[in-house]
Amino acid sequence: GGGQAGPTSGRDHGDLSRHRSSSLEIKEKEIREKGSEILREQLDAAKRELKLKDKECERLSQVRNQLEQELEELTASLFEEAHKMVHEANVKQAAAEKQLKEAQGKIDVLQAEVTALKTLVLTSTPSSPNRQLHPQLQPSGTRGAYKHVGGHVRNKSASGGFPPSPGKPEPSSVSIQPAAKEDREMDSVLYAEFLMWKENPSVEHSSAFLSRIYREDIGPCLSFTRSELVQSAVENNSLTIEPVAMSALPMVKASAIECGGPKKCALSGISRLCQHRIKLGDKGSYYYISPSSRTRITAVCNFFTYIRYIQQGLVRHDAEQMFWEVMRLRREMTVAKLGFYLTDQG
Repeated sequence: GGGQAGPTSGRDHGDLSRHRSSSLEIKEKEIREKGSEILREQLDAAKRELKLKDKECERLSQVRNQLEQELEELTASLFEEAHKMVHEANVKQAAAEKQLKEAQGKIDVLQAEVTALKTLVLTSTPSSPNRQLHPQLQPSGTRGAYKHVGGHVRNKSASGGFPPSPGKPEPSSVSIQPAAKEDREMDSVLYAEFLMWKENPSVEHSSAFLSRIYREDIGPCLSFTRSELVQSAVENNSLTIEPVAMSALPMVKASAIECGGPKKCALSGISRLCQHRIKLGDKGSYYYISPSSRTRITAVCNFFTYIRYIQQGLVRHDAEQMFWEVMRLRREMTVAKLGFYLTDQG
């Protein structure tokens, strides 16, 4: 019996081994399938996450490109604006420097003029008139010098007396004698108007004093074709009178011929040799004027210059002396508007 049991036991043991081996294979197969499934799930999840990352990267790239473009545009705009501001600042600085130089030059000129004129005014009295302020008291050979005062360029001969033409009898109605020898009597109405004006001096003609002078002297003296322009320039202290060189007369520009010419007065329209011309304010046109028109304008300029001195407190005389100086200037306007004027001797 013992000899038969050996082979049977060996077969059972082999079957068991095979059974175990197949079970292990099945388990291994299941494990591999489960691992593969897990790996596939993880791979799919990684792919999905990667797609999301790609989309996020693409969005961020678009945002970055947009920001770069906006930054470039902003930088270009800022540079352009800065360049424009620098250019405008340079232009303004150049204009300001030019205006400063011009203003400084004008200030220097005006200071010198005020100093000189103040000296002249303070040294002139009716009893002892300054001969530079009263050229009718100078010898005939010394008249005709030019001076520039308060914005008006004028000939001093226009502010003096008016002697008769050579060879003609002297009209008694316009005979002007030296101020130190003539008799005079004060008009109480005119003096009262002057005193009232002197309390608050002004070039406005709202006061009775200046209103009368405008009506009786300034208006008739400046009654030209362009009287409004001339009167406005005189009042604003912006009228300039300058001599015209005789050699330059044939070379007159067309714009100047429209305002008269070397042989025709632009203000009166009368054909006369015009050795002077005027400029009204900042306008570029010049107006050629005859000797009579020049005398009338300078007489009014002399009057305005003196009352401005009074307004600025440069005249240190008493009220009566100021009044008689104003009357003398009114007499000059009266004589000038009648057509009398001085000519340079020699």
